[in-house]
Order: sequence, then structure tokens, then C-alpha cells
Amino acid sequence: MDNLTTNKSILDWVADRVALLSPDKVVWIDGSREQIEALKAEAVSTGEFIKLNEEKLPDCYLHRTDPSDVARVEGRTFICTPTREETGPLNNWMAPDETYELLDGIIKDSYKGKTMYVIPYSMGPVGSPFSKYGLEVTDSIYVVCNMDIMTRIGQPVLDAIGSSEDWIKGTHASCDCDPEKRYICQFPQDNTIYSVCSCYGGNVLQGKKCFALRIASYLGLHESWQAEHMLILGLEYPNGDIKYLCAAFPSACGKTNLAMLVPPEVYRKKGYKLWTVGDDIAWIRKGPDGRMYALNPEYGFFGVAPGTNEKSNPNALAATREGTIFTNVALNLDDNTIWWEGLDNAPENGLDWQGQPWNGKTSTEKGAYPNSRFTAPSRNCPCLSSEYENPDGVPVEAFVFGGRRAKLAPLVYQARDWNHGVFIGSSMASETTAAATGAVGVVRRDPMAMRPFIGYDCGTYFQHWLDIGKTVDVDKQPKFFNVNWFRKDDEGHFMWPGFGDNLRVLDWILKRCAGEVDAVETEIGFLPKPEDINLEGLEDEVSMDALKEMLSVDKKLWAEEAEGIEEFYDSLGSTVPAELKDQLAKLKAAVAE
Repeated sequence: MDNLTTNKSILDWVADRVALLSPDKVVWIDGSREQIEALKAEAVSTGEFIKLNEEKLPDCYLHRTDPSDVARVEGRTFICTPTREETGPLNNWMAPDETYELLDGIIKDSYKGKTMYVIPYSMGPVGSPFSKYGLEVTDSIYVVCNMDIMTRIGQPVLDAIGSSEDWIKGTHASCDCDPEKRYICQFPQDNTIYSVCSCYGGNVLQGKKCFALRIASYLGLHESWQAEHMLILGLEYPNGDIKYLCAAFPSACGKTNLAMLVPPEVYRKKGYKLWTVGDDIAWIRKGPDGRMYALNPEYGFFGVAPGTNEKSNPNALAATREGTIFTNVALNLDDNTIWWEGLDNAPENGLDWQGQPWNGKTSTEKGAYPNSRFTAPSRNCPCLSSEYENPDGVPVEAFVFGGRRAKLAPLVYQARDWNHGVFIGSSMASETTAAATGAVGVVRRDPMAMRPFIGYDCGTYFQHWLDIGKTVDVDKQPKFFNVNWFRKDDEGHFMWPGFGDNLRVLDWILKRCAGEVDAVETEIGFLPKPEDINLEGLEDEVSMDALKEMLSVDKKLWAEEAEGIEEFYDSLGSTVPAELKDQLAKLKAAVAE
């Protein structure tokens, strides 16, 4: 195919990639349906894709990765900056020059006998003031088809770039998927990404974490905006008003479920609706009116399949019914559909995620890999917001942080001000579950749920949050909240029902933002008056006494928490802002016995 651009910086870079990788031919991805359909057919013919039941799952495909290549690899992920200090203690570091030499040596001539696909892609709607552009070269049709779902691709992107040199350069090379040579490297100063010896989506769909968080967070630092690991949702009231909030949660804390929440019946009957703007990533910047606006830079959902079902997340399940690529799930041979743990009716006659014979009725093995995925178009989601494509984003009323804390954190509390809110986000933590390797109940600090995704030093990242606050008038700043759906009683039972009923807490949060309800000031921030949390229809599940317990503050536990926060700050080195250390000192004094 002929080049789709005359941009010299792009053409020179593609020529350099061709010289390094030695493909048999080069195909520019123009974004046309005809081209994508032809690539899918080619992938089916080679066995890279399995075409699924066209009546039950139209335009859906199954893909399997190498068993050693099934998840993001934090230990093989590097931020490559001239100095170690720029990367910070939470990231793995490699020097840029040495890393380029290492990676280019691994991938040299690795496209021989293959096609090099050149994917122009946009993070955000093409032409939006939020949006950023990139090109990724790959030898994988799987990557092309997933990027087609997850981002806006093709000729319109190249037209938007024009003659500019401001775009992200991405190189992906499958090689032999050798885990010892697997590297996911970001070069922030060079606007460059490498994914080597991997074909797992989280590593090789470079628009996802590599660009939209690691590179973008660095860009935001220097351009006065933010790239955050946050969902964006809108709550529509019976009068038609819609208020939006952004929320950050570590893994296994129900982030996607909250993003696509179904309101409880008592709210639905009154006319409340919830709209999904984004389930994973928010780019946030100050708008012309002085308020903060958030945009989802993605175009699809890259979701964990196991556990997704009609009860846990009916909207996510509905999003997978058409035009979806499933990775490492089980195949039902009786009707050529897919299956994973959490769905009903495991197949009598199936293949597991590695393609081996599998009978869900008798097997003790997993049919789907625990981190198996679906890549689904956002347009399929029944609760997709009408503002999803708004190039100016949506106004943010609140930032919400949360994690799994069995005894410590109340159901919900509010920060006193912006800096206190940044302190709460910076000290975020979640207790490990049985789903993770290692001990259960261990507290893992995950600031703003960004621990694996900050593209530079963590303390500097905290300072950036504080600096952003200074640019927004106090009366226009989003307010900060912390939630904990996972509080347990003395017998170890969850006290809050979760799922759709979490809307009751979001309702209180947005009422606080509007100044419609009062609150009680405590040692840790503002807590709701119990009667202001709407328990209508929940009386049989949650008593007022239980709610009061969920809204209690145990000073002894909080004193221990303050020690843990101090230890975490100390581990980050000298760049932790003095303002956050002051906030910690205030907490320690407030909870001291």
C-alpha cells in the first residue's frame, strides 16, 4: 500500500523501522472496514483467530496467547530516562541509550517473512483539544484489530497530525515471546514506546497503559494536565440534570462494575440513570470556564472476563455481544461460543484457554485464564454516555478514591480541601485478596491507583496534583472523597451490599458537592450523617446500627495507618511534598490517644 502521509518525520521513522525489522512488505492501516475485515479473515486462515458463532456472537473472535504471555509484566516494564532520579523508586529504570541498543539487538530482522503494519491512532476523538496521536508498527494482526477497537485509527489521524512532529513513536515486535527477553519500555523524553517479545494486549496495545498513562502522565506534568487511572461516570437525576465524577480504585475493587453500575430498583423507579463515560482512564484538564473537565481517551473496553456476568456487570457483558475479540477464554465446541468462570452452563464439550480438551462439568482446571480478556467496542455498552464523544470532555464534580479495607476506612468520607484530598489519594491502599499470590490481608500502597503507571517520580507526581489545585479557583475545584465498599463486621462478613447499591453513596457524594447535605467533621475528614445515606429498600440488609458502624472511626487503627503512610513516604525519598508531610502530621496528632 502507498504511504498515507507526506509527513517527513513519520516517513523517516517508518523507513528506519523497515531497515531495522526487515519486513517482507509494509501495510499502512487506513481504518477502512474493508481492510480490517480482510485482516480478520487472514487471521482466521492462519489460525491466529477463531471465528465464533455469527448468529450468537456476530463479528466476534477468539485468540490465544502463549501460556507465558498472559498478563502485564511489571517486573519487565521500564521507564527509560537519563537519570534514575527522574524515574523514581516505584518504577524500574534503564538508561535510554543502553536500552535502545539492547532492544534493537533483540528485534533486528525479526519481521523477515512477515508484514509490518503501520497503525496511526488517536487517543481521544480526532481533533479534540485533549487528544494525542501516535503510530505503532507491529507484526501482529491481533494488535491491529485490537487497536481498531480500543482507539480511533487510520487516515483521519494522519490528517490531524499533518506535518507536525508531535506524535508518539511505538514499536512492537512479537519475536518468539521469550519471557527472558520481554521488555515493555517507555522513553518519556523521546515520546517513544517499545514492546518486545510479548503479544498480550496490556503490553502491546500501546495506546492503553503505555501511552494513555505512562507517557501521557509525563506529558501532563509538562503541559499542566493530568492522565489518571480513573473511571468517569455521570449520574442523571429525575429532572434530567447529570453530574459527573472520576474514581480511582486498585485492582479487585470493583472499578469497572462501578463505571457501568445499574441503579437499584428504588432509584430506577424514580428516574435515576447512570451513564458510562470511561471505565479505566481519564485525561483531565482545566476548561475555558475554569472548571476541570475529564475525557476518556479510549474507544473500547479491555476488560477481565472471569467474574463478568449478568449479576456483577450486565452492561459490560452486553458490550461483548458483537465485534469483540476474546483472549484466553474457553471455547464451547457445541455451539462455537465462549465461556469463562462466572458464567452459567459450563460447556460439556469444550477447549480450555490453551486449546486443550476441557469439560466444565468434571474438570478441576480453569476453563479461562484468570486474566483472560475481552476487547469490546464502547458503542455496544447500553449505558454509554451521550457525552462520550464530546471533544471537550465532561465537567468533574468529584474525585473518588477507594480500596479494600476490612476495618479501617469508613463507607465514605470527604476531604477537608484539595490538599487533604491529594493526601488521601497519595496514601491509598488496599488489602490483598485470595486472588493474588502471597499473603491475604497485606496492605499494598497504590497512590491514586497509579503505582504501575506513573511515567516519572512519584513524589513529583504528588506535587503535580498539588500544583494543579493551585490553578483552579476553590469554588470550582472538584471535591475529594474516599469510599470503602469492603468494610467487614467482627465475623468477617461484608457489611455493605455493594454493586448497584453503591449508587446510594455516590448520591450522597454529589449532594455534598452541591451543598445539599451537611456532614460531621472527624479526625480524618467529613463523614455523612447516617440518616443522609438513603437506605430505602435496603432496610432488611443494612440496619441503621450497621450503617453507623460503617461510618465509625477507630483512632487506634488510624494511628497505625499513619505509621504505614509515613513508612511509605519515607520509601519514596526526598521529593514527597512538604504539604503532604504536614497533612500526615495533622492526621497523627488528630488520632493520637
